[in-house]
Amino acid sequence: MKIIIIFFIAHWYLSLFSQSFLQHRYASHRAFTMNKFWERFFYIFAYITQGTSYLSARAYGTLHRIHHAYADTDKDPHSPGHYSNVFSMMWQTKKVYADIMDNRVTVEERFTKNLPDWPAMDKWGQSIPSRIMFALLYTGFYVLFAPYWWLFALIPVHIFMGPIHGAIINWFAHKFGKVSFKVNNTSKNFIPLDVLMLGENYHNNHHKFPSSANFGIKWYEIDPIYCVMVILEFLGIIKIRNRGKHIASEY
Repeated sequence: MKIIIIFFIAHWYLSLFSQSFLQHRYASHRAFTMNKFWERFFYIFAYITQGTSYLSARAYGTLHRIHHAYADTDKDPHSPGHYSNVFSMMWQTKKVYADIMDNRVTVEERFTKNLPDWPAMDKWGQSIPSRIMFALLYTGFYVLFAPYWWLFALIPVHIFMGPIHGAIINWFAHKFGKVSFKVNNTSKNFIPLDVLMLGENYHNNHHKFPSSANFGIKWYEIDPIYCVMVILEFLGIIKIRNRGKHIASEY
């Protein structure tokens, strides 16, 4: 059972790191820069760690920028105020994402400029064969190592890991928590010390200072991913552009 717990926790945090680091902070907000080699490296890392939940950085970045521009209005792709439950909100998010991904909608240039793009990786990573392959790998791991049948209930969590992460932020962090800064939307800091979502739950902070690489503002708001980013900058892998909470939003 120990190996199953380790596998689940590793998948939860590595997938979450990839989404926050590549699709969110890098693609959506350009909080840091990196050269093409490292960009492709983290694309591959995201593909491996997100698996069935792999997301295009281009489409994710576009959708997320629209969310920031129109948060909690009729144009917001995923405002919880417009849906009766989290499932209907996430289904609509999926539809908007797919329309952006397949270029079925016209998007303002301000939402698409300077976005990273690797069409071949996105095409394969979101293909049915790729998703089936990862689903079979997750299932096979449980067949080999799960000592109890009820542990197989965790397999759907692995398969839908990305949407689950998105639901926690886009639903719960707009409904519950603390408002540290006045903004024109319902974003909240869901929990005081965010170890579950690696800093993403400081959502009110993020909506106030969207381009800041560090989502934590108060001394106790530790942002683990920002800590990793500082290390990566020290190693010469990335260059952080926006550190301070005073930085205005920019793409």
